[in-house]
Amino acid sequence: MLSKSKVSKGYKTVVPSAVRDSYRVEPGDFLEWIPGEDGVTVRFRKRQRLGDLAGIGGRSSDAVAVKKRVQRGGE
Repeated sequence: MLSKSKVSKGYKTVVPSAVRDSYRVEPGDFLEWIPGEDGVTVRFRKRQRLGDLAGIGGRSSDAVAVKKRVQRGGE
């Protein structure tokens, strides 16, 4: 799938809809520009949302309890 977009005067561009749909790109996601010998590779990175991080540590996700634990020097 070859897709093209143009860089505007303000150095902005639009991610083509076929690419957005294929890679589920959403507002707030990041584009990573990786220079290489054959050109630049563009990679999409999802924005981390608070809901994605809730409970990630396997411990209590109660914000008040976590804050108190951190203030006491615990993990």
